[in-house]
Amino acid sequence: MSDFFQNGPITTFHKLGTINLERIENELKDFSQIRPISLVLPSLYREYSSGALSYILKQLQDVGYINEIVLCLDKATSSQFKEVKKEFSSMKNLNIVWNDGKGMKEIYKLLEKSNLSPGGEGKGRAVWISLGYVLAKGKSRVIALHDCDIVNYDRALLARLCYPVANPHTEYEFCKGYYSRVTDRMYGRATRLFFTPFVRALETILGYLPFLVYMDSFRYPLAGEISLRRDLAMAMRIPSDWGLEVGTLAEVYRNMAFNRICQVDIADNYEHKHQPLIPDDPEKGVLKMTVDIAKSIFRNLALEGVQYSEGFFKTLRNIYLKMAQETVIRYENDASINGLKFDRHAESLSVEAFAEGINKAGEVFWQDPSESTLIPHWHRVTGAIPEIFDRLYETVQKDNQF
Repeated sequence: MSDFFQNGPITTFHKLGTINLERIENELKDFSQIRPISLVLPSLYREYSSGALSYILKQLQDVGYINEIVLCLDKATSSQFKEVKKEFSSMKNLNIVWNDGKGMKEIYKLLEKSNLSPGGEGKGRAVWISLGYVLAKGKSRVIALHDCDIVNYDRALLARLCYPVANPHTEYEFCKGYYSRVTDRMYGRATRLFFTPFVRALETILGYLPFLVYMDSFRYPLAGEISLRRDLAMAMRIPSDWGLEVGTLAEVYRNMAFNRICQVDIADNYEHKHQPLIPDDPEKGVLKMTVDIAKSIFRNLALEGVQYSEGFFKTLRNIYLKMAQETVIRYENDASINGLKFDRHAESLSVEAFAEGINKAGEVFWQDPSESTLIPHWHRVTGAIPEIFDRLYETVQKDNQF
């Protein structure tokens, strides 16, 4: 059973007792009459070939409150796209955005020519273009999004993720999912050992800043599961790099009052792929993720008026390293009382690699503080290219003709 502690300015919805899935899904069916719900699934072809995507969509077949499912398929050849289409042809509410298709490539070229770069291939662009397709159809008021590599998927996850924003009796416009990542050991290194000590190290240096307090209020800020209202999707910029989740939270911070934001416990445990940590290569895996996250936080703090010096980043690295090393001891003791395996040496190596990642992020940011990976919001895109929604809708419909 979860605790019921409310911390920080963000409302938390806990998992208290056993979930009555039938009740919550019946309520969502009623809610969806007022606030129709779309589900966005950003997926690589390999997540289909691994079986994870097929399992998720099989679980979703009997979900009656979802208006439409948008599967954004990346890194798929023509034959692979046709294979996926055939596999799920019986799902009439499913449309596939084929990111590698000729029509989508033409749309991306048009955006580049108009100085509205959607960034390179990756999850950020996939999420952004999928939101655009849902907005182009204009049939949904709530959009949920979750990853496609969840090996222990349960549709209660989706129900709890949608509920706060779909409920017409509340005014929440953005919801962040959180969960545990535990098997016989703890996972989630990027959150446990990097993000939380990193934010708290920044708080130590900079003192009270509402943005940092806000970020520190989320229990799993790097989770990919969110739900949001249509108007927010239209106004929100999406980062195209590994800073996607943190950049999204920053955009929500700038667009929403705190009482419109919440987080919800969506699963007892959550198992998906684990990014490798390559300590001497900041361009790959979880270290690349932490570098991009740190740069995103530096950019957003600059927007809050924070001024930097070269010495700032060295001080930050040292304070982070001390805090993170203390955090390793806390988690070791937590693992011990729960009978979990714990490799203190591996955890310490991760912390040291993350400290170097902060150095790298500081160097890159110092050289070009104005660099941004944010994709323009859809208000700006439709203002510059009024026909973009029609073109996007037609392209996806053409690709999906069976």
